[in-house]
Amino acid sequence: MSALKDRIGARIAAEGPLSVAQYMSICLGDPKDGYYTTREPFGADGDFITAPEISQMFGELIGAACLSAWDALGCPTRFELVELGPGRGTLMADFLRVAALRPAFIQAARLNLVETSPRLRRIQADTLHGASLEPAFRDRFQDVPAGPLILVANEFFDALPIHQFLRTADGWRERRIGLTAQGDLTFGIGTAALPATAVPASLGSPPEGAILETQPAANAVAEEIGARIAGHGGVAIFIDYGYLKTATGDTLQALYRHDRDDVLAHPGEADLTAHVNFEALAAAATRGGATALAPLTQGDFLLRSGLLERAGALGAGKPHDEQEAIRDAVERLAAPDRMGDLFKVLAVTNSGLPITPFDSAP
Repeated sequence: MSALKDRIGARIAAEGPLSVAQYMSICLGDPKDGYYTTREPFGADGDFITAPEISQMFGELIGAACLSAWDALGCPTRFELVELGPGRGTLMADFLRVAALRPAFIQAARLNLVETSPRLRRIQADTLHGASLEPAFRDRFQDVPAGPLILVANEFFDALPIHQFLRTADGWRERRIGLTAQGDLTFGIGTAALPATAVPASLGSPPEGAILETQPAANAVAEEIGARIAGHGGVAIFIDYGYLKTATGDTLQALYRHDRDDVLAHPGEADLTAHVNFEALAAAATRGGATALAPLTQGDFLLRSGLLERAGALGAGKPHDEQEAIRDAVERLAAPDRMGDLFKVLAVTNSGLPITPFDSAP
């Protein structure tokens, strides 16, 4: 048993069962033994490979979309460029390579990387060494200075803690994590109930045993970003895997050494994530005062942004094996049965500002 698993067990024994949200927070963010504070999650040596690690084209096309957003905003002469959860800094490095083609954009931007892990901050600083903008690191989005905003969050919201509620004969009861008689971690049911008003009418009457997930942490961040955009102007682009409409289902998952794992088996050693509810995320940004445009699948977003054209230019004159690698990257990023349909892209703007390549109507 790991040191973190021991400490979690001791806490449960002393204080009682944990919510799923509490368990996720400890496993991912514990200062001594948390996954993001101690592990290398990204790339071939980690537990998963994100879109920016698959191909430079991903970050480049995000950069192109943000340049278009800057134009739509009227080319403000000072704005805050923000990335939430920048990973190894790969997306931003590719982003800035495209942005450097517009010197006025670089001169106007102040780069803010919102990252809590000291280890990842060092990696991000190394990745962006010599880039056209030097990052300022922030612990929270609230620490980003006021002003117009262009923000990117790729695979950020999926790692924020969720709550799970189980449909029982007595209504929705929160799932909690306790201990078996042998001292092993196990799922159970608490007494906390989900108010009927918190359950969307669109769900109807799910059967007993159904699981409903809520994401108050993700929604709070989206609402705060929406308020900042409503007050100061700006655009935010959220990319994550998830679903477009609220639905029941258990999406909590663990990745351990590139394989699916029991979410209770390796706390602090496995990555824990849950699918993002984009309907709830858009509603939260709207409550903040911004406008959420109709989301796209990642495949549609990239293809509308010129993925095939960029792939053709990138592969022109290259050896056959390099061209094949580029074609494979296009498939992985955009094919419906790969990342193309699973991942969604949501744009949040002020006053319904049209942003390429999104449709103007929410």
